[in-house]
Parts: sequence; structure tokens; C-alpha cells
Amino acid sequence: MDDTAKNTADPVFLHDSYLAWCDRQPVPVVEDFGMDLSKIDVQPWDLYGMNGAICLLKGRDDFNSIFCFELAPGAKSREMHHLYEEIVYVIDGYGSTQIETPDGDKHSFEWGRNSLFSVPLNAKYQHFNGSGTEPARFATVHNFPFLINMFRNEDFIFNTDRDFSERLGPNGYFQGEGQMIEIRPGRHQWETNFVADITNFTLKSWAERGKGSSSLRWVLSDSTMGCHTSQIVPGTYKKAHRHTCGTNVFTIDGEGYSMLWYEGKEDERVRIDWDHGVVVTPPEQMFHQHFNTGSTPSRYLAVQFGTVRYPMLAAKVKKWTSGNDTSVKKGGSQLEYDEQPVDHHRIWLEEMDRKGIPSEMGEIFDEDKIRAAR
Repeated sequence: MDDTAKNTADPVFLHDSYLAWCDRQPVPVVEDFGMDLSKIDVQPWDLYGMNGAICLLKGRDDFNSIFCFELAPGAKSREMHHLYEEIVYVIDGYGSTQIETPDGDKHSFEWGRNSLFSVPLNAKYQHFNGSGTEPARFATVHNFPFLINMFRNEDFIFNTDRDFSERLGPNGYFQGEGQMIEIRPGRHQWETNFVADITNFTLKSWAERGKGSSSLRWVLSDSTMGCHTSQIVPGTYKKAHRHTCGTNVFTIDGEGYSMLWYEGKEDERVRIDWDHGVVVTPPEQMFHQHFNTGSTPSRYLAVQFGTVRYPMLAAKVKKWTSGNDTSVKKGGSQLEYDEQPVDHHRIWLEEMDRKGIPSEMGEIFDEDKIRAAR
């Protein structure tokens, strides 16, 4: 559909082709600061042959957005292909995806809860629910907003026959095989097309981001959609940091919460408690900090436009050269533990004490003094 056809008596002004496209879709459009994708309402979406919803997070940017899809028991999606890139994160259920490469070969892989994958650009694909009794639900983070606002033509995006064979990677990438690319802490990458379970994949230490912190970046189908998984071990929490908008943070597992606030407005901070399926997208330059309050490691997944391979934006180049693990006092975007809001450790410690879970932060904070001051 050509989005440029307008009433000539009504001049075009501040038009957003993506939001206009969303308004034409027969599915719910959900807008919020954060949302639980495992519970939001989905409705039939013939374009994709699945039930779905459009998710507009308050902190989204001009480049990416989220769709939530649900495949009914025993159902399959339409066979489709498109010029936008997307990262697929499976929230619940299990099934398979079949991808047809330009040479006509077909590759299938089976996914389940907490699988992560990307279909190579414009390759034909189809999703199948592997259960005859339970639905499968997954989120896709995609750069469709960027493309539809640029080209303003839906038919071009969904019906262009152009192969991108260079995006496929080796055949084993469709089965979860991959290559570790080591650069430095916080920039190490695993290149593949499919990760069967991001809760069990070994991550790499990144102590600069917090005590016991570890992380790994995923390079999926050589995409410009970037993502990483980070882990917080029991008895610890991450250092706060801020960055550009558009980073979608999904809670994977574990117990805990996130605090979000603007500099100088700590009294207006927002707390988001974790639950599997919850996604929050911090707005532009809003500090956020992740706390583990459970007895097991906690992991989250962050997905955004731009990667350490293809940053796409000058702000991302700065972020991934030094910014996201360097103190704001040194020109970076991170708050060291002694720079965070003064009551953050007390709030966290009180919750840990109530649960009877030992803190591992005693070498950083005088916790006896904090407890005595209650």
C-alpha cells in the first residue's frame, strides 16, 4: 500500500507513516512505559496469519518497535518475507521455523521458551506451533518503523524479490552452531542465527558493569538489530547507566526489579518488578539500574537498533567504545556504586534481609552501618 496518497486539500504535516500503518491494522495497539507480553490481548492478524498486537513502548526510538505474536495450538503462520530485520524472542510455548534460502534449500529449527533467533533479511519463512494443546507466544523487535517511514510503501517492504545471500551464514547457524568473537569485556559476541536457550548459554565476565556481572552480545543473521544477554548473580546488583532511547529490556528469569529515573529527579523514579515476559524501554538518557533479589542468577535480554558491528548512529559508536562502562564523571554513561542514589542500597538490602538472602556487596558498602540507621 502506498502511504503517500493524501487528500490534496489537507497538506501533509508531521506525518508518521508507521503510526498511520499501525492505526490501519486490525489488532490491539498497546502503549505503556512497560508491559507484560505474556498477558496482553492479541487478535487475529491476517497479514501474518497469527494473532498479534502492536506494542508501542514509551521509550522507543525512531528505528525499532515490537510486535507480540501468538500461534494457536497446532497452527502455523503465513509464509512470508520482508525487507525489515527482526529479532524473535520466544516467551512461552514451543514449535519450529522453516526458512527457505535463495537456492531453494529449506532449513528448519525447533524453538522453545527463551529461544532467540533471527530470520536472514528477506528470506522466506514460516512459523509452526509444536503443541496441539497450548499456544506459543513470542515477541519480535524489528526496524519496520524506520523502513516504512523512509519508503512509505508497504508492498515494497513485503513483496520485493531480492535475495541477501551474504546474510545467511553457514548452514550450522540455523541449528545453533556459531562463532565466538572476542574483543573485550562487554563487547564479546556470539555469531549465529539461532540460540536454543539464552538462560543456559555461558556468558562472559564484565566486572566494570557491576560485581559478578557477565554479558554476551548476539550477532544474529548479520543484522543491524543488536541484542545482548546479561546476568546478575545472587546477592548483587548492576551499576546504573543511561543511553539513547530504543533499548527494549526483557525480563528472562530470576527475581528482582529495576529502578528508572532522570538525573536530578530521583524522587520521581519508577520501579518495575521483574516477571517473565515483562519488557520495559527506558526513555532517552533515563538512568536505570537492575537489582537481583532472589537466590538464583537473574538474566535479562536487551534488543535495539544498531550493533557493535554496525553501530548505525554516532551515539552508538560513542556508547560501545567506552561510554556504557565508564563513569559519567569521566564522560561516560555509568554511575559507579558511590554515585548512585543514596538510598538504593538500603532499599535493596532491606528486601534481601526480609527474604533471608545474604548480600555479597559488603566489601563495597558498610552494611552494618546501614542496618543500624534503620
